[in-house]
Formats: sequence, structure tokens, C-alpha cells
Amino acid sequence: MQLRSAIFLGSLSMIMILSSCMTNKKLTYLQYSEDSQAGSGVTVTPSAYRIMPYDILFIRVVTPDPQWSAIFNPQLGTGGSLTQESASLFGYNVDDDGFIEIPYIGKVKVAGKTLAEIKVDLDEIFLKYVADGSVTVRIVNNYVSILGEVSGPGRYPLTKDRINVFEALAQAGDLGDYSNRQEIQLIRQSPSGLIIEEFSLRDRSILSSEFYYVMPNDIIYAKPMRGRNFRINAPVLSLFLSTITTGLVIFRFFTN
Repeated sequence: MQLRSAIFLGSLSMIMILSSCMTNKKLTYLQYSEDSQAGSGVTVTPSAYRIMPYDILFIRVVTPDPQWSAIFNPQLGTGGSLTQESASLFGYNVDDDGFIEIPYIGKVKVAGKTLAEIKVDLDEIFLKYVADGSVTVRIVNNYVSILGEVSGPGRYPLTKDRINVFEALAQAGDLGDYSNRQEIQLIRQSPSGLIIEEFSLRDRSILSSEFYYVMPNDIIYAKPMRGRNFRINAPVLSLFLSTITTGLVIFRFFTN
């Protein structure tokens, strides 16, 4: 009886060890498949981000006339250095109707427009006040949030106009060993509402997807693999079962 129990526990321990192993296929990015073969070599041009309500814009008017500069540009304090905090503090909040309100000018419609389109509109508006001025427009809330099975979850700045999903995940220290690379979720705000897209980073077809490039305010969620807790605790359970098995074998030896 004890021998059969020892064999059973030993077999169970071996099954747990094998099932807790991570295969190379589950951890490898950009593998070929039937879907990715057709899209091999295809690139996608990222769409320009369109401003939405509750975004924050930082607008600066460059002009040689100090009087107009003082009127239209925020006073950043000693040194005049621009930081993320000061840009947010002196930025223009987009209201529910998609407008920002600029002193001495009034409300300007910005929602649904790209930064380039807003710059063209503002250049025309400020031309009435400053003949030789130039307008710079930036989005302040230019972040991506990365959650789930990653090494460093958090909110990270988008440091350039085009950042793909791999560059974004690299800022979070890459996906964890127990992250399901085949079911990555991306949550994106759009003018038509909330978009939730699920895609695989193990397949090269992601390279031709519209979600390959990250947009401001995107949320990337890395789902855990099924059986994650079992895999994490498998070594401890295996050691426990091995100890019991060894004890039964020793007990069987001395009782005989």
C-alpha cells in the first residue's frame, strides 16, 4: 500500500514539474503563421492622434515682441524652464464640447483635430495679433499605461511621435515569464468611443496591424497565463510531495 502511494506521489510530482515548464514557443515574439506569411514585409503607417475632451494642450507663441510673448505665453518662473508639471499647470484643458479657451482670443475648437491641424488654425488666429509669430502645440498627457504581467507596471511617457507596442513594453521591463503573449489587450479612446482590441505578440501579423503603434492615453494589459498560480507554486508543491514520497519509501524499508 505504501509503495503504491509512493509511486503515485512520485508520478504526480513529475507531472507537476513538467507542466510548470515554459516552452520556448510560448515566450518567443513574432513567429510565423499562416496569417503572418501573407503579411510578411507589410508595414503600417500610424494614424495621427486626434485630440479629445479632457486632453491638455501646451501652446507657445514664439515672437520677438516681448509684449505679445508676455500676453500669450505662461510665465514659467525663474529660469523659464519647461517641465512636465509646469506644462500641465499652464496647459489648456479641452472641455466637454472640444474647445480650449485662450485669453484675449476666446474659445477655439480642437477636438477631433491633429496637432498639425490645430497649429494651422492657431497660426491663422495669432496672425491677427502677431505678424511674425510662430505657434508650437504639444499634447501634455502623452502617456501610455502598462498593466498586468510585466516587470514594471506603470504609466510611461511617449518620448517620440511613433512608438510601437514593443518599445512601449520595453519601458515596462518587457512581459513577464507568465504573461500570455497571445492575448495582449489594448484599450484606446477614440472619437467614436472606447476601443478594446486583443492581439498576439507571438505572431508577425501584428506588424501590419493598426494597433502596432501606441497612441497617447493607450492602456496595454498583459493577461496572465492560465494556471499561473499553479506554475509559480509547483516547485514548492513538488518539494512537499517528494518529501512525503521519500518518507513513505523509508518507512516501507524499515517495516519490511
